[in-house]
Amino acid sequence: MTAVPLQDFIASLDDTCLPRILQVCSGVYFEGSVYEISGNEVCFSTGDLIKVIVTDFLLCSSGLFKEVPNEVPCGTIEELLSVRPVGLDSYLPFTFISRTKMILHDFTVGAETPMTVLSVKRNEGEEHQVQCCVQGQQSANVDIPLSTKGEFVECEREECYTLQEIISLPHLKSRKFCFANTIKCARTLVFTPVFQIHAITNTRKNDMQFFSSLEMDVIDVTDQSTDVEVVSYLSLTELLSQPDEHFPAVVKIFEGPESHSLFKCSWLSQLTTNQHLVLHKKENSPMVLLSSLKSRRAQRRFLVLQQYNGQFRKQPREFHSVYELYLASLNAPGLTVTVTQCCDEDDKQGLPDLSVGEQLVEKGEDVDATPIEKEKIFLPLYMQVHFVEAFRDTKKYRLKDLGKECSLPQDVKVVTKDKRLESDPLFGLPCLRIEGAMLEPTILASFPHKPESCFWIPPRWLSMSVSFTNDPLPWPEGQPPKCHVENVKEVTDKFYFELVKQDRRESSTPPPRPPKRLQSSEKQPSKASKKSGQANNSKHQADQSVPTEKFSHLSLTVSHTLLLTQFFCLLWWFFIWFASHKISD
Repeated sequence: MTAVPLQDFIASLDDTCLPRILQVCSGVYFEGSVYEISGNEVCFSTGDLIKVIVTDFLLCSSGLFKEVPNEVPCGTIEELLSVRPVGLDSYLPFTFISRTKMILHDFTVGAETPMTVLSVKRNEGEEHQVQCCVQGQQSANVDIPLSTKGEFVECEREECYTLQEIISLPHLKSRKFCFANTIKCARTLVFTPVFQIHAITNTRKNDMQFFSSLEMDVIDVTDQSTDVEVVSYLSLTELLSQPDEHFPAVVKIFEGPESHSLFKCSWLSQLTTNQHLVLHKKENSPMVLLSSLKSRRAQRRFLVLQQYNGQFRKQPREFHSVYELYLASLNAPGLTVTVTQCCDEDDKQGLPDLSVGEQLVEKGEDVDATPIEKEKIFLPLYMQVHFVEAFRDTKKYRLKDLGKECSLPQDVKVVTKDKRLESDPLFGLPCLRIEGAMLEPTILASFPHKPESCFWIPPRWLSMSVSFTNDPLPWPEGQPPKCHVENVKEVTDKFYFELVKQDRRESSTPPPRPPKRLQSSEKQPSKASKKSGQANNSKHQADQSVPTEKFSHLSLTVSHTLLLTQFFCLLWWFFIWFASHKISD
């Protein structure tokens, strides 16, 4: 088999014959390049096998072009036809002239008279002739033998063609053209199509593309390479775009995961090069992110599928600042908390006095209390104080029900483990926080030697390349095994922070800046007892200490029982304070 230039082979290739396997006979190397330029391969070695999948012609012009006739005169009609492109019948009719007078039997054709070739008559045993229509006053059809001599010149055609037509029509590929609008360019143009070739090869991980203008020779070895396997490698993300009919299937790993630092899974270390996997299906899996609370032990994090069969019980949440309490109250109207850490009053910073056991209810919540028992206070968001959520809920929940019954984040504890798991890592942890929920595209996979033990692979977080194989599925036809899915996957802190970074909402804002401290020279109101100061601070917070518009604040209602004597004391101290201000004015 003779090697041909790549450009000639691709130009003559019929797209219906693809794919084709080519062998490089003379390699090509661009000095100074690294294998590719602008995403197109430019280097091939002699002997490389390339499987051509698709060829694309990139149009670069939308103008119209006219065919330029051959100006060299031909000595005979046969010579005039021989310079026509292959496939003459598809090129007819065309017009020519004779520079000399022609005498045809009893008919004379004058010089420069246009004649249009309508057809070519090929009669066995007779001389071939062309049927022509003579234009002019004496219009007539005549038969001219191919051996007729003279000076014959082709006339210019009036038809205009697009670039796509010139490339796609065989009889136009070898012709010369010019712009129909000669203002653009009056020069003669010869079009040589440059195709972009999409192909695969065993020496590359991904599909590649290159131009047909590369100066290398190739031969078609498709028929001789029936036993040669040229496969296409797909990333996990590309697998998600494959039709459902491709699953289940057996694949071979070409390149394993680049990093094992995101997940703590026993099967992750087995995803190595040349390992085989059974891909059962692809789906969008609802899952939640759970985190154990900080303690002496290292904090653990888990991705849990909604199919997890364990049962949870709600746990009261803890808040270590007013800002955390504020964020939780946005998603849980009517949130009630109890103070678990004392906070002394600080007029300079605008901090009220809080005692252990006092209960705070979000403003606007209906509380069964008399006006004597309610007190409105303002808590700055930067205030560091400990709270615990106050509620009594002994109901058991499934994971899928928690999203309907509560808002996130939510603290829970596993009280009934998932019996379908050999070892439930969530059971026994004192408290878990549901950080968030997500819908993650996953691929359900297993190893061929144990097809019933399945695990889900998240393509967004694992980078590896695989290829489909022709290996049979590891179970009898039509009898797929019952899959036991690993519903809990432990993840690392690195995964958690990457997830937070990717899914951070644009509306989330950092905590507000603390207010400016008051100058020591400013006069402060006199203090009374702790309780009286609390009453003054609560009723005239905006007039004392720091103006509320200088910092973000959270308005809550504090409910506690006041003795009747304390109430009269508050009224007495208020009278004294009011009288002192009147005197000073």
